Parts: sequence; structure tokens; C-alpha cells
Amino acid sequence: MSNIELIIEERAADIGNFLVGRLLPFRQKRSVGPFVFIDHMGPVKMNERQNLDVLPHPHIGLSTLTFLFEGAIMHRDSLGNEIEIEPGAVNWMTAGRGVVHSERSPERLRDSEKSVHGLQIWVALPKELEEAEPSFTHITAEEIPGWTEHETQFKLIAGEVLGKKSPVPVHSALYFIEIKSNEGGFVNIGDMLFGESALYILEGSVMSEGNEYGPRQILIAKDSKLCEFQLNPNSTVYIFGGQPFPEKRFIDWNFVSSNQERLKKAKEDWIAQRFPPVPGETEFVPYPELKRKAN
Repeated sequence: MSNIELIIEERAADIGNFLVGRLLPFRQKRSVGPFVFIDHMGPVKMNERQNLDVLPHPHIGLSTLTFLFEGAIMHRDSLGNEIEIEPGAVNWMTAGRGVVHSERSPERLRDSEKSVHGLQIWVALPKELEEAEPSFTHITAEEIPGWTEHETQFKLIAGEVLGKKSPVPVHSALYFIEIKSNEGGFVNIGDMLFGESALYILEGSVMSEGNEYGPRQILIAKDSKLCEFQLNPNSTVYIFGGQPFPEKRFIDWNFVSSNQERLKKAKEDWIAQRFPPVPGETEFVPYPELKRKAN
């Protein structure tokens, strides 16, 4: 019997002046462990007149993880942080009770050709930390643990697993692993995984139990302990997951919470502009006019 419970195809979504591929949430799978949202950004090439400009917008109840494959994004937030994220580095922002941030093309690139390609991920917080003070951590690419086994390269971007620990300060038991190979090879790490687990194919393909799966798909495992597959040549995949929370998480726009009333308050606070501003920025993303139902 196949260990694949569900296959999620990437779906187009508009985040303002930028199209992304939405992977999570999905109607049949709202989360994988504490991971509640994943967008695949790009790859997109922009000319000297085009720029990424995601205006200031709020979050509560989650941590955001930004990981780029290509390009650069300038992050600014209401905590006063202003830092450029480049490929291989990690921006980890914990919203807690509330934070606001913007994401733009850096000034040094705004009048030139540029590209952006990466992942935007939301990780829900444990219930007891949903109202924590917001915080921000930038981890350089050199700080991310990386190693090679039988011509296959591994990176532990976040979490603790496979005998390694990432410096990204996560708040629950999880893992986010990059695996790539030019030559291809067999991967069997299931005995070291835990909780719920999924595999995202960025490029190339994998073989599992006689079936081949290609790019821009998430394969949801029935049992993380049975995570084994053939990585075909010139392929890159990401394995993510961890222990799910006992309480359901609700999402309304950019807000995540175990309490639907808290989502309502966050919405009201944003409409009334009671969130802290991003220093130096006056524009913001309004709450969508379309009536939304927390899901």
C-alpha cells in the first residue's frame, strides 16, 4: 500500500502585485504538523520598472519563515528591523500578539533587472504562545547546518531532527529539511522523523513505490516513519512537518489563532489601525473588502 495519503498541486494566488503558487492550506489538508501556510514565490523575473512591493500588513498567532532560492527581499517590521534577505538565509519573525511588516525589492535593485524565487511559510504557535511578545531573528546561510551523504546534500533549515539542530528559534517540535542531488540517490530518513510529514518537490522528480512525482507537488505521508523515496538526478525537495497541536487553528487573512474571537479582534484592530506601524512607511494593505469566513 502506498504511503502517500494525498497529493497537493500548486495553485496560483495573487498577493497584490505578485503571483505565487499556493500549497497550504488545502481544502483536504489544512496543515502539516504546525505548518499552516506555504506559498511558492516565483521564479519571476522583473525588469527595471517592476518591483516586489508587499505593503505593510499584520500577523498574529504565528511565525513566518522566509527562505529564498534566488534574488533578494528587503524586510521591514514594526519592531524596527530592516534587513535584506538573500538566498539560503532565513528570516524568522514571530508575530505573537501582533506585528506588521513589509517586503520589497531592495533599493539597490529597484532600477535594474531582478528575480525572486523562494518560499513563504507560516508556522502556527502553541496556544500558550499565541499572545507572546513579537520577535525577529535573521539566520545567515552559513549558520544553517548542511552535510552530504552518498552524493546527496542535506540542509536542516529549521527544527531539530536527523541528529542536527538549526539555530532558527522555533517554538514547537518541527522540521524543515532541504535535500538535493545532482546524481540522484535513495533517501530513507523516516525512522528519524516524527508527527505529520510532507514532501515538496521544487525541481526534478522522485520515485516512490513505482510512481514518479514531479515539480510543484506536495506529497502528504500517511506515516512519517515510512518516509523513503528515490531522488532522481538534478532534483531538490523539501521535507517538512512535526507534531500537530491538539487544538484546531483558524485562519482569517493574515491572522492565525485557536480562538475565532481573537481573529475578529485582530481584524477590527487592523481596520482601526491599532497595530504598531512599520517605521518610515505610511502605506498599508487594507483588510480585504470581500467578507471572509474563518476556516
